[in-house]
Amino acid sequence: MTAHDGAVLRVAGRPVGRYVIRPELPARLSPRPYLHPVTTLAGTTVTELTPADHAHHLGVGVAVPDVEGHNFWGGRTFLREKGPTELDNHGAQRHTAFALRDPDGFVEELRWVAAGAELLRERRTVAATPLTSTAWALDFTFSLTNVTPGPLSLGSPATNGRPGAAYGGFFWRARKEAGPPSVFTADAEGEDAVHGRRADWLALAGSGWTLVFAGATGATRRDPWFVRATEYPGVGSSLASTERLTVPAGDTVVRRIVTVVADGRPDRDEAAALVGKAVAQ
Repeated sequence: MTAHDGAVLRVAGRPVGRYVIRPELPARLSPRPYLHPVTTLAGTTVTELTPADHAHHLGVGVAVPDVEGHNFWGGRTFLREKGPTELDNHGAQRHTAFALRDPDGFVEELRWVAAGAELLRERRTVAATPLTSTAWALDFTFSLTNVTPGPLSLGSPATNGRPGAAYGGFFWRARKEAGPPSVFTADAEGEDAVHGRRADWLALAGSGWTLVFAGATGATRRDPWFVRATEYPGVGSSLASTERLTVPAGDTVVRRIVTVVADGRPDRDEAAALVGKAVAQ
């Protein structure tokens, strides 16, 4: 482990995820801690880091494209009158300390900084739990506290005028393969049918692997899913879908997403059972 590494997650002694806390990345990518590689129990990698199609996609983490005009997502900023625009407005998430670090998880303190000022303070709790001989769960909670004197407004390209682009919050850049993955919920199938909609859980299935995402709190389940399958494989939970999210001074926004990481292709009933077991733990 180098000085830039933070932790290695293990399930029953088997490494399933590497967490990097101080990545050496250009400011344009909005440097931030991330999980990569994340693997199934059989060893299949199910994340990507700085892929050619979107260099600012960093495995699994939290990213918000608009925090009072500061870009904590990376890449270009969508402006209502100009579209995607290169701006010198990128923020960074800075690791402060681990409040807890065990083989199966950690609690981390972070500072969200832009233009020389701290905007948000985050507590991130991540745990890896075994489910079956072919599946485990990544339990990911983030709490964002506004540490500025006034309200902070969080937005997305969708709230800034780009329909269907409500990304921002928890985001998982998945493994890219020769063909697009399939995506389904309990009652819908296909990218068009699930993107931008709410569902208790959502599955992304590739060649020999499946990810099943679930909001584990009422507030998280109210956030629609951001889904990409054809252009690239990625799933997120949208903090600002149709309108901006305002966080008053001193207030905290909390979201918890549990992701089942499975070998093979569980059917709908199996996916629902795995999610139920993971969230209950």
